Amino acid sequence: MRADMAHIDSWIFDLDNTLYPAKTDLFGLIDVKMGEFIQGLLGCDPVVARQTQKRYFLEHGTTLSGLMHHHGVEPREFLDYVHDISMDRLEIDGELNRCIAALPGRRLIFTNGDAAYAARVLDRLGLSGTFELIHDIHACQYVPKPDPSGYAELCRVHDVDPTRAAFFEDMARNLAPAKAIGMTTIWVNNGSEAGDHGHHPDFIDFETDHLTPFLADIIGD
Repeated sequence: MRADMAHIDSWIFDLDNTLYPAKTDLFGLIDVKMGEFIQGLLGCDPVVARQTQKRYFLEHGTTLSGLMHHHGVEPREFLDYVHDISMDRLEIDGELNRCIAALPGRRLIFTNGDAAYAARVLDRLGLSGTFELIHDIHACQYVPKPDPSGYAELCRVHDVDPTRAAFFEDMARNLAPAKAIGMTTIWVNNGSEAGDHGHHPDFIDFETDHLTPFLADIIGD
């Protein structure tokens, strides 16, 4: 165990584009489903649906939050629809799975998706049973990362000491609230973000473009 991680007893991972390569592009499939949902909801064409989807994402953190705010959408209906996708693009990474399982202490998922979808992803990746729990968008009362409330709730409900926790995330801006409460932060800079990443050294402790060798170094492989 590397010395600068020896104090960690809770290992918290984002799900999408963190536990599998960004090039897998599951979001591409979800994106299509979001467009279909918005077209059906608003009775609009695909262009307007796309514009609405992206505007809500930028203004509210997730498309769902925007739809709830502006149209009173029931979140489970939306999530069930957009997450009804094939998992065939996902592949098991045996070495990554071994490294995650070897981390000493607790292993948790913190995602803006929901637990049912996360469970399907983890099963396809061969990671079912590896994580103690999934802290999802329902647990966050539909307020997505990077709002600080979800991080505080995760620590409160699941008895996580943030000063003894490490958080792995592909979206740099989602690391800022984690760092603010004392977590060790790791940016998985794997190309999932375009343009200005919103990253800053003040809230990123470590950066890696590949999770497996970084974890192997932590556990001393």
